[in-house]
Amino acid sequence: MEKLTNYTFDEITVGQTAEYRKQITERDIVLFADVSGDVNPLHLDAEFAAGTDFGERIAHGMLTGALISAALALELPGPGTVYLGQSLRFRRPVKIGDEISVQLEVVEKREDKGFITLDCKAINQDGKAVVTGTAEVMAPREKLSLPKPVLPEVSLAG
Repeated sequence: MEKLTNYTFDEITVGQTAEYRKQITERDIVLFADVSGDVNPLHLDAEFAAGTDFGERIAHGMLTGALISAALALELPGPGTVYLGQSLRFRRPVKIGDEISVQLEVVEKREDKGFITLDCKAINQDGKAVVTGTAEVMAPREKLSLPKPVLPEVSLAG
């Protein structure tokens, strides 16, 4: 069984990096719309989206933001991380089929609070930044190594 292991505050160093990858699917966009309630036709209606500057449906910006959250929770610092804040700048659209690589780099450690600031970039398969920003997290103090949970089966009725 695959394990999730974190980095504790004391183990983390400025300059440390991590990466998380995910391909964006039709299902991801539909599930995100359902969970968030964001049913903007730009994300769900191909005919509507064809008439926009993008020419096709695009993923919700915050779906890409959620990939950054996943990278923090799964890679660096990992399980036990507490999200404190995030700044995001949306640079390019993310489309169905795009392979997104979230790249994290530790840029600051605050010893007094146990906070870590990370530079965050989401890059598409063409090497172009789609989202940039920073995240502030409270890094775990306790070392954890846990079985990676299996995602639940979800079905949609249309």
